[in-house]
Amino acid sequence: MGERLRRILPPVLTVILFLIVWEAGVRLSGIEDWLLPAPSGIAISFAESWELVQRHTWPTLQEATLGFVLGIGVALLLAVLIDLFPWLRRGVYPLLIGSQTVPIIAIAPLLILWFGYGLFPKVLIVALVTFFPVVVNTVDGLSSADSDQVRLLKSMGANDWQIFRLVRFPQALPSFFSGMKIAATYGILGAVIAEWLGASEGLGVFLIRSQNSFAADQVFVAIVVITFWSLVLFSLVQLIARFATPWVYIEKKENRKGEKET
Repeated sequence: MGERLRRILPPVLTVILFLIVWEAGVRLSGIEDWLLPAPSGIAISFAESWELVQRHTWPTLQEATLGFVLGIGVALLLAVLIDLFPWLRRGVYPLLIGSQTVPIIAIAPLLILWFGYGLFPKVLIVALVTFFPVVVNTVDGLSSADSDQVRLLKSMGANDWQIFRLVRFPQALPSFFSGMKIAATYGILGAVIAEWLGASEGLGVFLIRSQNSFAADQVFVAIVVITFWSLVLFSLVQLIARFATPWVYIEKKENRKGEKET
């Protein structure tokens, strides 16, 4: 408990100090609220628009969750196929890297044009945003399996699938979850970008309407909500990773304990 408190306390104190400086700076400088509101003003605006924020949050969470699950599923499947079939790695992997040079903001209008303004194109946009870090990290994890263990299983007559199931995949799980953590920070953002291009509700719509109304306080409300849910999704992935790969966290704990003793 003490160690966890030592990890959490510094960033919490940093945020509190930042908010205090922000509040004091706005009040002392006399900056207009429509340009830069104080944290207290943002909190008041959040309370006043609570029901509106709730109404716009649900569609964004729905799009982000469905897109995240779709992107992770496709990424994991493709990573496994790339590992099992070397010719697929040579043919597809360079294209995956090259695809990241195309900004999602350029692809999104095409998806809206092809599939309309419904839920499906927004889910696709989130899936595209979250797909890449997962597939790349998982492929790297699968290809960096312990060669000694692989040779041992081969000497015992294990086939490629057994080696994959017993060695490659378990050892790739930490890399897979690392990719998922990165993707989790992109999920809500991808949904917001999709909503900018065509939606009637969602945090992206709330953000654009606030901007057009010069309501800086509500823009900050949207930013806070987007950040909060991104952190929730990240924390959820981290929690799942802790249960799925307990040996990783045990090893980290032992390493920290060893560093303290030395």
